[in-house]
Amino acid sequence: MNPFFTVLAAAAFLFQACSQEAKIEVSHLRCEFMENPLGIDLANPSLSWEIGADARGVKQTGYRLLVASSLEKLNANEGDLWDSQSVRSEQSTNVLYNGKPLASRTTCYWKVKTTTNLGSSDWSQPARWSMAFTDDEDWKATWIGLDKSFPGDILKGKTRLAARYFRKEFQNEKKVEKAMLYISGLGLYEAYINGEKIGDQALAPTPTDYTKSVKYNTFDVTDLLTAGDNSIGVVLGNGRFFNMRTVEDQSFPPLPPTQNYGYPKMILQLEVFYTDGSQQTVVSDESWKVTANGPILANNEYDGEEYDARKEMPGWNNPGYDDGNWLNVDLTDAPQGKLEAQLNSNMKIMETLPPKSVSTPKPGVYVLDMGQNMVGWVSMRVNGKAGEQVKLRFAEVLNDDGTIYLGNIRNARVTDIYTLKGAENERWEPSFTYHGFRYVEVTGYPRVPSVNDFEGKVIYDEMETIGHFETSDSTINQIYKNAYWGIRGNYRGMPTDCPQRDERMGWLGDRATGSHGESFIFNNHNLYAKWLDDIEEAQTAEGSVPDVAPAYWRNYNDNITWPAAYLIIANMLYEQFGDARPIVKHYDSMKKWMKYMRDNYMEDHLMPRDLYGDWCMPPESPEMIHSADPARKTDGTLLATSFYHHLLGLLEKFALLQNKTEEATAFSNQAALVKEAYNARFFNKGTAQYSNNTVTANLLSLQLGLVPEGFEERVFSNIVDKTMHEFNGHVSTGLVGIQWLMRGLSKQGRGDIAHKIATNRDYPSWGYMIENGATTIWELWNGNTADPTMNSHNHVMLLGDIIVWFYEYLAGIQNLAGSTGFRNIHMQPLVVDGVDYVTATHRSIQGLIKSAWRKTGNSFEWEVTIPGNSSAVVYIPAKEKRQITESGNDISKVRGIKLLRQEKEFMVFEIGSGEYRFVVFLN
Repeated sequence: MNPFFTVLAAAAFLFQACSQEAKIEVSHLRCEFMENPLGIDLANPSLSWEIGADARGVKQTGYRLLVASSLEKLNANEGDLWDSQSVRSEQSTNVLYNGKPLASRTTCYWKVKTTTNLGSSDWSQPARWSMAFTDDEDWKATWIGLDKSFPGDILKGKTRLAARYFRKEFQNEKKVEKAMLYISGLGLYEAYINGEKIGDQALAPTPTDYTKSVKYNTFDVTDLLTAGDNSIGVVLGNGRFFNMRTVEDQSFPPLPPTQNYGYPKMILQLEVFYTDGSQQTVVSDESWKVTANGPILANNEYDGEEYDARKEMPGWNNPGYDDGNWLNVDLTDAPQGKLEAQLNSNMKIMETLPPKSVSTPKPGVYVLDMGQNMVGWVSMRVNGKAGEQVKLRFAEVLNDDGTIYLGNIRNARVTDIYTLKGAENERWEPSFTYHGFRYVEVTGYPRVPSVNDFEGKVIYDEMETIGHFETSDSTINQIYKNAYWGIRGNYRGMPTDCPQRDERMGWLGDRATGSHGESFIFNNHNLYAKWLDDIEEAQTAEGSVPDVAPAYWRNYNDNITWPAAYLIIANMLYEQFGDARPIVKHYDSMKKWMKYMRDNYMEDHLMPRDLYGDWCMPPESPEMIHSADPARKTDGTLLATSFYHHLLGLLEKFALLQNKTEEATAFSNQAALVKEAYNARFFNKGTAQYSNNTVTANLLSLQLGLVPEGFEERVFSNIVDKTMHEFNGHVSTGLVGIQWLMRGLSKQGRGDIAHKIATNRDYPSWGYMIENGATTIWELWNGNTADPTMNSHNHVMLLGDIIVWFYEYLAGIQNLAGSTGFRNIHMQPLVVDGVDYVTATHRSIQGLIKSAWRKTGNSFEWEVTIPGNSSAVVYIPAKEKRQITESGNDISKVRGIKLLRQEKEFMVFEIGSGEYRFVVFLN
């Protein structure tokens, strides 16, 4: 070619490339899945960001990260802690810090700029994280407490213990540059500096098995310090440290022994840095004073809080208070557990609800209706005489006469008591208890109360709501709303089974598949990563994993289906958030458990260990809690073995992630032996039925990869036949089977049956719960007709995979096979008769994903949003390209949309990031 024309061609190409450059923006910087977190003690925190552009198809090709020790250095583009330099990489999530070792107390300021196929971004806005203590030697404080009981305390049975109040004064004579507070108060704490509460958390810190780990919180308290005299005040509640029940308490059903860790105690370290370079450290030590003679007379998470306002100590947490009558603190032994920075968020008041109405079922008895089964407490305003006492009791449902029903609360007292001091407009809410309730019985109120005298405080772990889901079907919408309220109401530093009765434990089986659905609604990464730590900490030296973690109840039953959540949730964190670290961290522990179960229990490659069966499946009579019909019960060895086979597959996957190919092969070989034995024992080739042909038996076999090749359709036909004929299109599974039901039906082409199950309003169904007034999810399908004392009205275990089905099938948002963290997305909405539109959004770790489709007459409209640095394979319900337009244009003429294939009734395209509007004109 002529050199002149070569130059012209190059210039033309350069002009074309420049003219296509888009405005690229980097936003939503996250460290450890949080924005601007305080108090991290990890050597290599995970960094992520989102990429946006005013054009489609943006793909990152590289990045540069700067991490600096000051904002001034960062603004000067000096990464004195880490300058990654230009890195050629498409990775924009879970990038591990790889700079200088991070010392304790370091504040790390960071920003990122990216290069993409469409141009480069400017530097992002700065974000930061701070380091807590990276060395145990950083702690100069000692544990303090008050290791004795006082009159009114109860140490056995239904325990009762007054709150402990601590105080310390100190001088501050210099100009403060920065002040950081590190605190762990067990079981629960509220802390103050100069009378101002530190932080907005509630019921902190997060609960753990305190013999294994103890979490502390970090706060920047610079703005709370004053010149001259200063004071620190801390109140300690009992939480899960001083236990709510002892083994001497034999309620019904019998409760296992509950862990007790001793009297409340605390450790605190305040570090004040002055502008002249000096510093002062204030620590918990023998110089502190303490009293148990304050207004919180008793606090117990099962029984409530008792508060006597006449015993208030005005100014106790301010400088100058006379604490001459207070006691010297005890220097206590430290808890056995390792003191660590808390990475998951604390609980917080996340919403306020006014009561809907106040009724008077009996003279002097008033009942508040919050209009919604919720979790938290009630704030009260009251006027009256000193010594008058208002009693609040909490319940989920009412008796026929309008009084509260407490049978299903079991032996929890669920009662808050407030004694007035006689001031005008007294306001009170508890500090160290919480309740699951819709109704509040009010007695002793000095006058007729109104809805304006109370507020409901909705409390759960502080986390971002990252999902929205809505359809044209009111039943589906209400199921989603009930699930939303039930899920967040059971986030309590661990995922609990229920929030209202004398239980509230971290049952593993309740949250296996449930955690997956939850992750579409909430950014629950850090909560579940923490819970995996709880599970490993609960593992015995021999390898046994309990059914409850933290192991406040010592439920070591060597069951399979409940502890399986350990591996399933680790896989969820990898699939949904792209984070493989929990898998790596717990891999050896998981292997240890699986080997323990194999070595101790496996017989001829079958696993016989099952305790609970397909828990709470619909029984043959609405009056029964559990079925007595053998034809409805799924064989326990089938349940345990199918799960064990599934878990071997996960271990194989986890091994390959770490390039442990020999271990992966060993797991694969073992799985093949289990599959062979399983089919020899349970599969009838003539009928293509498993065991006694329950839906759960066939469903697990199909979904967990156990059906011999060529028999899949026949096995599935048994599921359909059983569901449609014997159960009239209703659910027939319990906790185990329901985890796979909706996806199993839809994956095999019968989304219509899944839709019917989802929208039924008669028993058994989620809609039946709604028909009977449920605003959360019941523990039993027949909670209103079986023994009502068994039925928690706020249990999420029977949700199974329906939330996953809402997002992955109805909306069509799921990871493409082989992808994680929604880097590559599979979008294939399930369009069924009876649903006219679906609108769903999910803010993934990559960014916002949207799927909003609507059927209108002779057309199908679908709005799609794909986040930057992601792509999607979209299944458009059309037989030919000519039926489809995108933003009003013939799809064949739209750049960046690639036709992959025709697949049954879908045209399948690949698209990049951006916003799209597809319209299909139906024939």
